[in-house]
Amino acid sequence: MEWFKTRLHENQKQVFDPVRKRYVGLTPEEAVRQQVLNTLIEVLKVPAGLTAVEYTIKVGSLVKRCDIVVFSNDHQPLLIVECKAEHIKISQKTLDQATRYNSGLKVDFLMLSNGKNYYLFQISEGKLRSCKDLLPYPEMNALKTKI
Repeated sequence: MEWFKTRLHENQKQVFDPVRKRYVGLTPEEAVRQQVLNTLIEVLKVPAGLTAVEYTIKVGSLVKRCDIVVFSNDHQPLLIVECKAEHIKISQKTLDQATRYNSGLKVDFLMLSNGKNYYLFQISEGKLRSCKDLLPYPEMNALKTKI
């Protein structure tokens, strides 16, 4: 998979997203999203085919988009990733946003990142537990809640 391939198109810098298979505007948040995707796929061994970018969900009556959603081997939502631009501090507000998104998906893990910091939380019996380290995809799959 080719990462961080950029181009200038109509005076806008763009980056090729290998998951969406198209060029997108290279905003500060998109730069972080591409870095996180690279970490998920290349380091944590998440299959690209089980990864969705800007995944549309319904939260109450509102339509929202998760930055990244990773699906389990059985194609159930497993992880929501909320990305912020590098200059934005990851805060309780960021966690609250990801938790709201989870009300529509019911995942087992939430990840927050601004490119400098990564935070992973496991959701079990309605409670958030901070994980010490990022978990490889096979381990997240093994820990997911059985339906």
